[in-house]
Amino acid sequence: MRILILGGGVLGRSIAEALKGEFDIVIVEKDEIRARALEESGFHVVQGDFSYTATLLKAGVEKSELVIITTMDVDTIKKTVYVIRTNNKEVPILTVLPDEISLEELTENIKESFEADVKVDYAISPRTALRDALIGMVKHIGERKNVNLLVKKLRELKNESNSLLIVMHDNPDPDSLASAAALSLIAQTLGFKTKIVHGGEITHHENRAFVNLLGIEVTRVSRGSYELKRYPFIALVDCQPNGNLTILESSDYGRIKIVIDHHQVLQHLSDVIPEDAFLDIRPDVNSASSILVEYLRGLNISVSPPLATALFYGIYIDTKKFSKLSPVDLKAIEFLAGKVDYELLDKIEHPDISTETAEILARAIMHRRIYKNVIISNVGFITNRDALAEAADFLLRLEGITTVLVFGIVDDKIEISARTRDVRVNIGAVMKEAFGEMGSGGGHARAGGARISLGIFKLAKDKNSLLKLVEEAVTERFLEALKVKEG
Repeated sequence: MRILILGGGVLGRSIAEALKGEFDIVIVEKDEIRARALEESGFHVVQGDFSYTATLLKAGVEKSELVIITTMDVDTIKKTVYVIRTNNKEVPILTVLPDEISLEELTENIKESFEADVKVDYAISPRTALRDALIGMVKHIGERKNVNLLVKKLRELKNESNSLLIVMHDNPDPDSLASAAALSLIAQTLGFKTKIVHGGEITHHENRAFVNLLGIEVTRVSRGSYELKRYPFIALVDCQPNGNLTILESSDYGRIKIVIDHHQVLQHLSDVIPEDAFLDIRPDVNSASSILVEYLRGLNISVSPPLATALFYGIYIDTKKFSKLSPVDLKAIEFLAGKVDYELLDKIEHPDISTETAEILARAIMHRRIYKNVIISNVGFITNRDALAEAADFLLRLEGITTVLVFGIVDDKIEISARTRDVRVNIGAVMKEAFGEMGSGGGHARAGGARISLGIFKLAKDKNSLLKLVEEAVTERFLEALKVKEG
C-alpha cells in the first residue's frame, strides 16, 4: 500500500516510523534541512510545498492509495485537499484538524473557496483523539479490574488448596457449560485441579450434542454427596445459591468463593455466602460466556477452537441469536469470531432430535389450550425437562400467538417454561409473580421458567386427578399474572 505523508515534522515522522517496512511510504517536506534528515534516516522524501500541484505530482499523488495531511493550518489543509482531489478523485484522505473546526465545516469552506465539491474521508482532532484514548483506557481499566480481582481471589485460595469445584445450575445450557469450561481453564492456568458439576439432567438434544462434540467434562452429582463435600472451594457460574440450584445445602454456602452470573442479583445473596467471596454479577450483560471471554482476553490465555466454539454458541443462545447484545457481548463475539470451528458449530445447532423430545412436542401441540393470544399446554409426566423449552419455542411460532406456557411433571416437581414476543410483557416478572410464592419463578423479558414442588398437591387421588389439579392451578395463576381472563 502506497501512503503519502504530507509534512515531515514530529507527527509526520512518528507516523512514518510506525508504518516503515509495512507500507510504501513517501514523505513530502518543505524544509530543506528536515527533508535531508529524513532521507538520511532511510525515508523516501520529496522536498517541496505539498499544497502545490507540481510537488504532489512529483510525489506520485495520482498513484497513492492513502494521503495523510499532518499540518494544523486550516488554509493549508483546504488548499491541499483541493489540489489532491484535482489530481486523484478517489484516494482516501486522512487529515488532522484543529479542535475549533469540524470535518463538515472544512468541506463547506473548501466548497466556498474553490467552488468545488470535494470529499475528505477521515479527520482527527487532538481533543477528540485524546478523549477517545482516555475513554478507551478507562474501559480497559474497568475490564482489567474484574479479572484482576478474580486472579487475586484464585491465588488466595491456592495458598490453602489447589482444588476447585465449579458448579452450574441444575440443568445447564450452552452458556452455563461454556462459562464453566472457561473458568476451569483459567483456574488450571493458575495451578488448580478443577471439576465441573451439575445436579439435574442434560436432556435437551442440542445441549447433549454440545457436551459430546466439544468434549466438555461434566459430572452429575446429588445433594449432600461426597463429591460436593470433599472440595474446599466452590465457584458458581451462570447461577446463584437461591436460583435454579438444588444440590447445595446451606452448610455448603460457606465454601462458595466465586460467583459469576449475568442474571439479576437474587435476594439475600450477601447473607448466605462469605463476605470475601469474589462476585461478578452483571445483569446488563446478556450471557455469562461474554464475561468469561473478557477474563480470557484480559489474561491473554490462548483459546482453543472447541472452547471458542462453546463460548460463541453460549452467547448466541443467551442473546437470542445475537438479537440483544451489550458492549461486553459484542467485544466477546469479535474476539471469538476468528477462532470458532464453524463445522462443529453446525453439528451442535442441528443435532438429531430424540424420540422423547418429538413425543413431547406432539403432546404440547395436541394438549394446547388457547386463551386469546396465549397458549397453555400440559405435556404430563416426562423425564426430559429441556424439551419444555423447545416446545414453548415451537408453539410461539404459531400464527396469532404472542405468549406460551408449557408445563410437565418431572419426578416430584412441576417444571414450567414460558416464552413471549409481546413487547408489553416481561415474562420473567410474570413467572415470578405467578409462581414465586408456590416455588420459584423468574427469567428474562422474553423467556422464563418456574419450578413447584408437588407436595402442595398431596390431596390428588391418582395421576389423572393430580394432572387436573396442577393444570387448573398453573393456568389460573399464569393468566392472573398476565391479566388475561379465562374463556
